[in-house]
Amino acid sequence: MIDSVVIVGGGTAGWMTASYLKAAFGDRLGVTLVESEQVSRIGVGEATFSTVRHFFDYLGLDESEWLPQCAGGYKLGIRFENWRAPGHHFYHPFERLRSVDGFSLADWWLRIGDHSRPFDRQCFITSALCEAKSSPRLMDGSMFSTELDGPLGRSTLEEQRAQFPYAYHFDADLVAKFLAKYSTDRGVRHVTDDVVEVGQDERGWLSHVTTKEHGRIEGDLFVDCTGFRGLLINKTLDETFESFQDVLPNNRAVALRVPREEATEMNPYTTATAMEAGWIWTIPLFRRNGNGYVYSDEYITPDEAEQTLRNFAAPGRDDLEANHIRMRIGRNQRSWVKNCVAIGLSSAFVEPLESTGIFFIQHGIEQLVKHFPDKRWDPRLAADYNDRVAHVVDGVKEFLVLHYAAAARDDTPYWKEAKVRAMPEGLKERLASARSHLLDEESIYPRYHGFESYSWNAMLMGLGSEPERPRPALAHIDPVGAEREFARLKTEADQMVAALPSCYDYLASLHA
Repeated sequence: MIDSVVIVGGGTAGWMTASYLKAAFGDRLGVTLVESEQVSRIGVGEATFSTVRHFFDYLGLDESEWLPQCAGGYKLGIRFENWRAPGHHFYHPFERLRSVDGFSLADWWLRIGDHSRPFDRQCFITSALCEAKSSPRLMDGSMFSTELDGPLGRSTLEEQRAQFPYAYHFDADLVAKFLAKYSTDRGVRHVTDDVVEVGQDERGWLSHVTTKEHGRIEGDLFVDCTGFRGLLINKTLDETFESFQDVLPNNRAVALRVPREEATEMNPYTTATAMEAGWIWTIPLFRRNGNGYVYSDEYITPDEAEQTLRNFAAPGRDDLEANHIRMRIGRNQRSWVKNCVAIGLSSAFVEPLESTGIFFIQHGIEQLVKHFPDKRWDPRLAADYNDRVAHVVDGVKEFLVLHYAAAARDDTPYWKEAKVRAMPEGLKERLASARSHLLDEESIYPRYHGFESYSWNAMLMGLGSEPERPRPALAHIDPVGAEREFARLKTEADQMVAALPSCYDYLASLHA
């Protein structure tokens, strides 16, 4: 039996791993986390997937316990601005498309929809809530969708059956601090020290790490949460890192934390605004925004990117410190090598266009628990783990490339180049199918990667790559049922907007 796990590196990845292992295995497993005060954190992972709810529920935490301590806010989806044309915007919500007579409302919109109004505002309720800046919860704490309310218990990503309607924005440093207390209260040993040596046995497996002040720390299984450095997985075990730069050219980011102390409203969504050589994120936390420019240094310099971000997000606030980040875009060929598992940035990273960083961490931790080894070190457990992690990352890579390949914008060298860059295998065929008809679960990336067909279609339609014509079958079906569903959706959206408090008002009461 594996008795001890040593996690090298703190931050969001390290403390999510430590807390989850303790929640899963309790005192049957010894967990030690070693982190250095000298290593700076990226600290900008502030937006999440709706599936992160499973993580906190697995730990037995209600959002009212942790969200106010982490400057938290709600995320009903992502608002994409200027990707299709300047001044145009659309939403990618956490909401599945409704169906009528076996066809989605998106299919019916192509056939009978009001094309003078945006697709997403007619096919999703969430778009109306975003436009109204609504909270997903009533002032008494109940959700607008009562069938989705209540704790999930010890459930995982694979058990998500219904689409939960929101995710979170939060301060990643505060989440790490919160989870550190949760973990150490439950027996995780926390060592604050610098790792000066990584030890290996005669097989090349990891045996210990040596720290400056605490000496030698031994373990059976080691988890690498050292970020882009990949101290264990890459520098010690020499695992190959596969770059995605051929298809995803953005390799740098610059971030600002912009105060919003006096504001009395906030958006319940992330905004991704297309710029000349990349895009800018806007993530509203309680009392501040997180802003960042993700770009390719082939087209703009770091100084130019910083000035563009300052002009966009914080004009006149030259006192705000900018955080410049070199991003390692891609994944390790294997995230589990010998007795080392890499989780977080040391495993894989793609640009944060769909907020997948914390999703990758959560997925990696869940799969580690499912494939947890004993001292026989069954190689199939590691092989299956690596297969699942690789497919999640590769599926997200393909979905992100779609954002650029399908975007109607082509007014700068950057956006022109986005149309002709290499594509992941399979995506070209999927895009060809999408010109004929909307995609379904059989025609999107075939392995689990966190996104369903409604997400692929919401992006294609919003970006301006909708099918050339509706499905021919719909000409033979009476549209009256679809017309009723469009009317019902609008009525429900109007009722929800009227009933729900603003996002700011609800969160102010929660933080109070």
